[in-house]
Amino acid sequence: MRHRSDQAASEPKTGVTRSRLMRIREENRNMILLATVMLCCGAVAGTLTLLEPVLGPAPEKPAAKQVDITAQTVRVVGAPFEPNVNPRAR
Repeated sequence: MRHRSDQAASEPKTGVTRSRLMRIREENRNMILLATVMLCCGAVAGTLTLLEPVLGPAPEKPAAKQVDITAQTVRVVGAPFEPNVNPRAR
């Protein structure tokens, strides 16, 4: 047989075990999520900014080759395009 004090200890207490997240209203949850994501992204961006001198600048890419566009031939398939300058006349 259990003593009265044992029963009181095993019963859950209302309101004490609730976590802090349960108190956030449903209307505010999206704002809390947005703020959390912004803080995490800000922390990552700040860390990378601080580490940029250590990592050094990115190597320069070689310049793209110059292509002579007039040397290429273009093949047009279908009827030539004529813009409709008068929308009433089809």
